[in-house]
Amino acid sequence: MATGKEDKAKGTANKAAGKAKETAGKASGSSKTEVKGKAQQAKGELQKGKGDAKESQKKQR
Repeated sequence: MATGKEDKAKGTANKAAGKAKETAGKASGSSKTEVKGKAQQAKGELQKGKGDAKESQKKQR
């Protein structure tokens, strides 16, 4: 099971990779790549939120 910091790092990486895909899709005119990039960014946001929640929960203990 990943720690909060690991989830946050993975989330940040997914957001960055997704943004790059979205930009590449826009530049090449590929709406499919653009949508995949947006989806990856959303996944990254969720991972980051999960990491934040884990760290918050850990601090409360």
